[in-house]
Formats: sequence, C-alpha cells, structure tokens
Amino acid sequence: MTQQSDEPRTVGACALALIALLGLTACDPRASSQAPKAPPLPVITVSKPIVKDITEWDEFVGRFDAVQSVEVRARVSGYLQSVHFKDGALVRKGDLLFVIDPRPFKAAVDDLTAAITSAESRLEFASVDFRRYERLAKEGFAPERQLDDRRQRFTAARADLESARAKLARAKLDLEFTEIRAPIAGRISRKYVSEGNLVVGGANESTLLTTIFELDPIYFYFDVDERSYLGYVRMSQRGDRPSSRDVQNPVEVALADEKTFTEKGKMDFVDNRLDPATGTMRGRAVFENKDLRLTPGMFGRLRLPGTGIYRGVLVPEEAVTNDQDRRVVYVVGADHVVRAQPVRLAQLVDGYRIVREGLKGDETIVINGLLRVRPGGKIEPKMTTLPQQRP
Repeated sequence: MTQQSDEPRTVGACALALIALLGLTACDPRASSQAPKAPPLPVITVSKPIVKDITEWDEFVGRFDAVQSVEVRARVSGYLQSVHFKDGALVRKGDLLFVIDPRPFKAAVDDLTAAITSAESRLEFASVDFRRYERLAKEGFAPERQLDDRRQRFTAARADLESARAKLARAKLDLEFTEIRAPIAGRISRKYVSEGNLVVGGANESTLLTTIFELDPIYFYFDVDERSYLGYVRMSQRGDRPSSRDVQNPVEVALADEKTFTEKGKMDFVDNRLDPATGTMRGRAVFENKDLRLTPGMFGRLRLPGTGIYRGVLVPEEAVTNDQDRRVVYVVGADHVVRAQPVRLAQLVDGYRIVREGLKGDETIVINGLLRVRPGGKIEPKMTTLPQQRP
C-alpha cells in the first residue's frame, strides 16, 4: 500500500519540474532574439509621367488612287501594226505605244496634196481671168454679166483651195493618229489588243488599247463619319484646329503590312456634301511617291489630327491595371505608401497612353512590378526617367 501512494507523488513532481524549466526558457533573452524578422520592402520601379504638348489623331480606312488616269483608245480605224511597250512598264509622256497601219492614211495625204496643187492652179487662172474682165468692164468692152461670172469662178476656186487644204490638214492629223503616244507619264497596263487586229477609232465605240496611271504624286481617299465631321467643324469654329478645306493639315498612312504610320502627306480636298446613303464625308489626301511604292487601289489606315495641340499627361500602358470595372495606376506617396488612382484613358501617342482624367503629371507612379504592389502597402521606390518617345 505504501508503494502505490508514492508513485503519484513522483509524477506530480516531474510535472512541476517541467513547468519550471519552460518558465526559465521563456525568460531567457537568447530565446527572444531568435524571433522571425519582418520581410524587406519590395523594390519597385517608379517614374514621373510624361508631360508634353501632344495632338490626338483619328484613324480612318481608305485607299490610294491615281491623280491622273487615262484610257488609251484608237482615234482612227485600221489594223494594229505594232506595239512599242512592255506590259506593266513605266512610260514617259510622249512615248510611242502603238502604231496603226499608216499606209492608207499616207495615200490620202498624197492624194490631197496633189488636189491642192490642182486647186492652186485653178485659182491662179480664175484670178487672172477675173482681173482681165474687171479691166475690160471698166473700159466698157465686157458686159457686167460676164464679169459676175468670172468673179464667181474666182471665188469658187479660192473656196475649193481652202477646202482642199482643210482636208489635207485632217488627213495629216489622221496620219499622225496612227502613232499612239502616251498622253501622261506613269505605269502602263498590259496591251488589250494584239498586233494584226482591227481597231476602231473615233469618238464612239473606239477600241480601248490600254490604260496608264500616274503614280507620283498619289491620292488617298477616305470617308469620315458624320459625328467626326461635326467635331472637326466645331474645332475649326473654336479655333482649336483649322479646317482641312482651308489648310493642308498633316496626315499619315500605315499600309496593310505596317503597324506604324510611315507615309507622310497632307489634306488636299473635302467634299461639299455628306453621302446620304452612308452618312459619311469624302476626304482626300495627297502623298509623294518618289519610289513608286504606293499603287492605286492599295488600302491603308490614315490618321489626321483629331484635336488641337494641348498639354497632355502620358503613362506607359503597362503601368495601367484593371480594378473591377475601372482602370487605375498606382501612385506612390511621400511616405512610400501606394494608393490606387482611377484614370480615364485615351489613345496612344508616341508609345504612351494619354490620361484624360486622374493625373496632373507631377505624381510618382509605379511603372514596373505591379503584381508585387498592394494599395495601402509600402514599397522601396527605384526612380527612373521615361524617354519622351517609345517605338
């Protein structure tokens, strides 16, 4: 019985000793110094927004077209004798393109040349005869009727000569028309008629032989919706941007395989009415095309100034994030605490996004490491400077 009562006392004593040992460990200063340290602040790249004079641009789709285009047609009828150009080649104004068989026209010229010689002879005889009868009539040796007859013969001979000369001029013109030359410089199409075929000339139903398109300069046609057109009218009335009817406002075009606007041109024409079927206004710009890279019929994206010049705030697009249904940028305060600032954005300019509302331009914003930033959190800012323009 005595041994059984000693066993519980031994267990209790061991428990008290263990509690005392733990209490001493908790009071040991070496144990408290090994507590976990606070994590370091994240190093985040920040910068000031870009603030500079900018112009917003509006974009429209359109196509290039030739300043001049010509349908080359036959002006006289005959058999096509020869072709003097390569299909699709560049031609200069006055270059020989086609030759229609000139022999019938040369024969007509020779015939009329002989007819003029005969008419000149008849006129000379009629003139001498008329002058003789005129002297005889004055002296009273020729009746008045014979004088009138000689005068009529002289007048008819003179008219015959003038008619023959006119016919010869027309025949020479027809002979000249057998050589068909380029009326303008540009790129020629293929030959639509081969040698040996009969071509028809004249004003009606004349044979189309080929076409030529002038390439430098070149037009670009595009259509502006009614809302945008009204905006341009009001800008002009306010004096923010002059009308393209009065000033050749600058424009730029990006081709189908380009992301940037490489072609520089200027406004050339604005139509005088909106198309009632589409509700659009037709505009036209003109571009230099020295290297002949631009071709009529080619499509492109045109942009023209949609606002006047104003002081704008620009931020990198990667500095903007979504917060539910709004766009925000992270602004760093003087205490290095980050807050979310809602912004209203516009288009890209010089590689940056325009901030219409939300920033003044003197803030410090997070531009890199957005995933490591939380509103209300503190960061270690690493300041950098943004370039004025990015590709």
